[in-house]
Amino acid sequence: MISVIMPTYNEEKVLPGTLQALFAQPGTFEAIVVDGGSTDRTCAFVSGLAISPQSSVLGAVRLLTAPKGRASQMNAGAKQAQGEWLLFLHADTVLPAGALQRLNEMENDSTIQAGGFMHQFSGDDWRLRLISFLDNFRCTRSRIIYGDQALFVRRTLFERLGGFPNQPILEDVAFCEKLIKRTNPVLLFPPVITDARKFLTMGVWRSFIRVLLIILHVEYRLPVLPRVFFQDVR
Repeated sequence: MISVIMPTYNEEKVLPGTLQALFAQPGTFEAIVVDGGSTDRTCAFVSGLAISPQSSVLGAVRLLTAPKGRASQMNAGAKQAQGEWLLFLHADTVLPAGALQRLNEMENDSTIQAGGFMHQFSGDDWRLRLISFLDNFRCTRSRIIYGDQALFVRRTLFERLGGFPNQPILEDVAFCEKLIKRTNPVLLFPPVITDARKFLTMGVWRSFIRVLLIILHVEYRLPVLPRVFFQDVR
C-alpha cells in the first residue's frame, strides 16, 4: 500500500482539485493531509465540512496537524502512515495517470527503494517549460529530488534515515543527499504537473532566477540563501 502524505498551509484554492485527481487514481493507498496551521478553509474542506459540489472528493482523507514547516508536517504524517511506500505530494501538484498503480506494482521489487517523477508546470508558458527542463536535467544528473516531484521512499528506509531533517528550508535536498548514499532513486515519466500560479504571481523571470540560484546553491555549495527566497506565495 501507498501512504500519500500532503503537507498543507492555506491551500484551499488547489487542494480540492489535487485530492479529486488523487482519488481518481486506481491503486491501493491512503491519503494523509498534515496541516501547518491554515487560516483559510483548508482544514474545513479536508474534514468534510465545506465540500462544494464542484470539488467533491470521493475518498477518505485523514487530517493531522503539526507545527508549520514541510519537514515537521511530512515527518508527522510519516509517523502515522501504514503504507510500504511513503509518497510526499504537494497540495498544488497532480500525479500522472496510473502513478499509484505503478507504485503498487513496484512494491515487491526490492531493487527499487526510492524515486520521484519528472516535473512540469501547468499551462504552456515557454519560460516555465524552460524552468522544468533545467530542473529535470539537474535531477537526472544528481538524483536529488525536489519536493514538487512527488518523492516516494520505502517507509523502512525513510525511518532508517531519520526522516526529513528539522530545518525550515531545503529539507527535501538535505534528505535526498542522505538518500542517494543508500540507493539510486528512480525517476518516472510521465511527469507530475504543478500548478504554475505561484510562479506567475511572483513573476516568471524572478521565479526563474530564484530557482537558478537555488540550483547553484545546492550544486556548488554556495552560501546559505536568505529566507526571502522561500517566502510563502498563495
